[in-house]
Amino acid sequence: MGNGEMMAAGLMEGKRGLVMGVANQSSIAWAAAQALHAHGAEMAFTYQSNVFQSRVAPLAERVAAPLVLPANVQDASSLDALFEAIEMKWGHLDFLLHAIAHSDRTELQGRYLNTSRNNFLNTMEISCFSFTDLAKRARPLMRPGASLLTLTYLGSERVIPNYNVMGVAKAALEASMRYLAFDLGSEGIRVNALSPGPMRTLAASGIRNVRKVHMEAASNAPLRRNATLDEVGSAALFMLSDLSAGITGEVIYVDGGYNIMGMAAEENL
Repeated sequence: MGNGEMMAAGLMEGKRGLVMGVANQSSIAWAAAQALHAHGAEMAFTYQSNVFQSRVAPLAERVAAPLVLPANVQDASSLDALFEAIEMKWGHLDFLLHAIAHSDRTELQGRYLNTSRNNFLNTMEISCFSFTDLAKRARPLMRPGASLLTLTYLGSERVIPNYNVMGVAKAALEASMRYLAFDLGSEGIRVNALSPGPMRTLAASGIRNVRKVHMEAASNAPLRRNATLDEVGSAALFMLSDLSAGITGEVIYVDGGYNIMGMAAEENL
């Protein structure tokens, strides 16, 4: 094995990180976790409820995760316990993957105009503020070279029908990411966002007419297809590894190039 192959096989050797947001084996967070594990990372996983614990625990076992802990981003005591457990087990963190978002699915249809106050605030707290809160909590455990990564979507900057308040939350999340990148950059900690195209995940299933979104993106992207979960997982690996050491404050698209299009492909006009 050559030096290049040895480096590629162990990009995350000796690195420890927290993965939040695995819902099942079709989750983007799980695709990332598999790529990270294949390159030597040691990971802790979180789950929100007993229902998700039954899904996450078997997956965590497959990658020999030493910590599988409850975490509710709307409960400060829950997050206190999470980071205390991580500090006690490892003493430090090298990376954090934030794949957490939520909105009332009944409001992910129709007009954004009809968003309720309660769901707006709830969506913003879970989908946006949680990343800032987690970054603040992770910071004391992170050393220079550490990396934080969150997940966003094109609906943050362009109107995607029925994405509604999630688009607004993702726009705020991307702005938060940039401010965090500035705040933590002087400490050698990087903060970025990954923007996958349409994915067949549990979270996406709550969006009305999501199949049409998949079809439209695939037929008009420069690659004429949507990205795969494995491709998104590999991009997350890159962003959390030292290969991206000079990148911070960026939104990295993994969508077959769909985000660059100003109109439909000629054959679809």
